[in-house]
Amino acid sequence: MNIPANLKYTKDHEWVAIDGDIATVGITDFAQKELGDIVYVEVETLDQTLAKDEVFGTVEAVKTVSDLFLPLSGEIIEFNEDLESEPEAVNSDPYGKGWMIKIKVENTLEVDSLLSSEDYAALIGA
Repeated sequence: MNIPANLKYTKDHEWVAIDGDIATVGITDFAQKELGDIVYVEVETLDQTLAKDEVFGTVEAVKTVSDLFLPLSGEIIEFNEDLESEPEAVNSDPYGKGWMIKIKVENTLEVDSLLSSEDYAALIGA
């Protein structure tokens, strides 16, 4: 199981890369394996400001649709448009080409509520 130590994680299986007040968000390797083949990623919240834990989009796999939860409060400033034509990048490269959104973080103190790689590994039993 791939759980990069330089990232933060949520109980809802999103990963977060923090760079100042910008956060890049995607779903974890564990999540993409549980979902199976990703066929569509929908984010209709671009340029909107949402609170932590609000739904920012959905990811659709062959057999299921799952909500995506915002790990930190802020404005969604970018969507990975490559996922419109290549949703399978979430499966093949979840921590790279498969990133989903970028957020301008409203409250950087919320980062402290995210899980470390060790805590996330314990959560999923890895």
